[in-house]
Amino acid sequence: MTVLVLGLALFLGAHSVRLFADRWRGARIAAMGEGAWKGLYSLVSLAGLALIVWGYGLARAAPVDLWHPPVWTRHAASLLTLLSFILIAAAYVPRSRIRALVGHPMVAGVKLWAFAHLLSNGRLADVVLFGAFLAWAVADYASLRRRDRAAGTRRGPGALANDLTSVVAGTVAWFVFALYLHGPLIGVRPF
Repeated sequence: MTVLVLGLALFLGAHSVRLFADRWRGARIAAMGEGAWKGLYSLVSLAGLALIVWGYGLARAAPVDLWHPPVWTRHAASLLTLLSFILIAAAYVPRSRIRALVGHPMVAGVKLWAFAHLLSNGRLADVVLFGAFLAWAVADYASLRRRDRAAGTRRGPGALANDLTSVVAGTVAWFVFALYLHGPLIGVRPF
């Protein structure tokens, strides 16, 4: 579990610098240059991600059951992760109404993804992993919305065609991942 927690601290810590130390981040970027900062940020994030994957694998080898979720939670998780994939796709589709409404669909998608996995998994490693991502996403989303309000950020109304693009892209990505990649990569087949 130590490796998993260390990986989460590195990965989510790197993704939280702006949340907790925005001035320090700005000073580092000014001192190092944006390219060097992004390179360091990427290296720390990749190291954290590698430790998360390794640590989660180690923790799954010696599972600690906290509860046994009912079967219906797997179906609910599938639906919620479909919605999270659509939100994540909307983050990359400019001028969508989904993006205008949600504001930060990537972080909202991570919140929904983490919640879905907490709902349908009852092992300690799952609670640590998905709970950490959910806590980070809730805090980050609130911070981003505050920053938007302070800056007076306004998003255009968006176009229906871009919403459809987000829905189709997210659904296709979800379908491919759920049916063909989740089992081989994660070791669990959602269906």
